[in-house]
Amino acid sequence: MSDAPLLLLRNADVHAPAHVGLRHLLIGGGKILSIGEDPEPVIAGAAGLQVVDVKGRALMPGFIDGHAHVTGGGGEAGAHTRVPPVPLSRFTLGGVTTVVGVLGTDDTTRSTRELVATVNGLRNEGLNAFAYTGGYHLPLATVTGSVRDDLAFIDCLLGVGELAICDHRSSQPTLDELLRVAADAHVGGLLTGKAGILHLHLGDGPRGLSQVREALDLSEIPAQVFNPTHINRRRALFEEAVELARRGCTVDITAFPVAEGEDAWAADEALLRYLDSGAPPERVTISSDGGGCLPHFDGDGRMLSMQIGEPGSLAQTLAALLRRGQPLERVLPAFTSNPARLLRLAGKGRIAAGADADILILNEDFEVSEVMISGRWFVRDRQAVVRGTFEGAV
Repeated sequence: MSDAPLLLLRNADVHAPAHVGLRHLLIGGGKILSIGEDPEPVIAGAAGLQVVDVKGRALMPGFIDGHAHVTGGGGEAGAHTRVPPVPLSRFTLGGVTTVVGVLGTDDTTRSTRELVATVNGLRNEGLNAFAYTGGYHLPLATVTGSVRDDLAFIDCLLGVGELAICDHRSSQPTLDELLRVAADAHVGGLLTGKAGILHLHLGDGPRGLSQVREALDLSEIPAQVFNPTHINRRRALFEEAVELARRGCTVDITAFPVAEGEDAWAADEALLRYLDSGAPPERVTISSDGGGCLPHFDGDGRMLSMQIGEPGSLAQTLAALLRRGQPLERVLPAFTSNPARLLRLAGKGRIAAGADADILILNEDFEVSEVMISGRWFVRDRQAVVRGTFEGAV
């Protein structure tokens, strides 16, 4: 960003996400200009340089949250249960520097037009923000009337999602309908250089991922197009997803709360089980479902209770993994480089010369301490120094 100063971050324990060790980062023009072992030549040769001592704390790429309801989710129990939009600082305080917005169950009173406007607002406030066109249901809630046109002419739209399958709230798409949407997403991606993926909401229905397996068996659409999320909501569903990852799909774990004895895996446990399975480690991501409604239904499909997804759940999941003794470089890709690869976000998800200066620093308790986006501080010492336009308004 234009108001970002020339900055030297000294004595950072860099995880790129691979562990690099103690380094000094020169930041300017929203980019990482250099990473070196000796800061003195930089300090001597740069006028107006600001210097910050990281004091050996862990420095890493900011989180890429590939699934959040930036306009708010909910609505399954009436208009009063529509969740409000998620403000800027709820993302940044949770270490999120890039977010992808989705529509949920309510793609009737909410629209892709509203989603695009909200994403553009977050961009204006400094967050890296993108979205998917469509929503739970068919016909898809597009802006132009066409998936391919949406991807071609609307910059922030990366693919299609979250289209619901194996869920009582879905439009019960047939295999042919699923293939048609996947093909449009794929071709739209080819024409634009975008991700062109079909981001699939998974419910807890017994069909599980059977339609995706059929799609891979019966069509020429590449496996990478199909991107199921919420794979840890049922343990059997998780095992299905691991097998799909072996076939080339990237699968997404949701960092939602899991009660003791529930037939689900908490996000930290799910990631470790995935990595221990021997499935490709680059084909798993973790997202927050931030701003989304996390409902509980009775046998007749009526909502009994709801919780709200939190962008901060990503940071909580990473901290849980580190407290379990996991090496940062083993688990960090699921939050950073893996979603960057899936979403084709060049310059993001890594710490390297020429990469975007989207940076997260943890304190000694594994908490998000500092967050930088495009070379500009958004969080310092666990406090938001940049807030959204209407945060705090009465």
